[in-house]
Amino acid sequence: QLQASGGGLVQAGGSLRLSCADSKRTFSNNAVGWFRQAPGKEREFVATISWNGGTTYYADSVKGRFTISRDRTKSTVYLQMNDLNSEDTAVYYCARHRSAVGSSNRQDYSYWGQGTLVTVSS
Repeated sequence: QLQASGGGLVQAGGSLRLSCADSKRTFSNNAVGWFRQAPGKEREFVATISWNGGTTYYADSVKGRFTISRDRTKSTVYLQMNDLNSEDTAVYYCARHRSAVGSSNRQDYSYWGQGTLVTVSS
């Protein structure tokens, strides 16, 4: 089971680190991605990381501000979010990709965790 955590209320310009813990250790050989869904909007891709952490890919909207990483010993994926702004306000979800190398396509992710809410106040 994937469990996302670390969300909360932060002021614009601030930082948060999200965690995605895999309690059953099911994604050690899979890429993992982060998506987000703002109120009234479609769920959108944020970032993905390959099975060994060697390859990462970001949405243009977060590139240079967010960093995805993983600790395979802890079976956890992180999303460090810096310089947050109001447009980053959303529920953030982590998901396991079907393969070892991730993608931005939501349909390529087969297993989703619960989301964690990030609210950025201006």
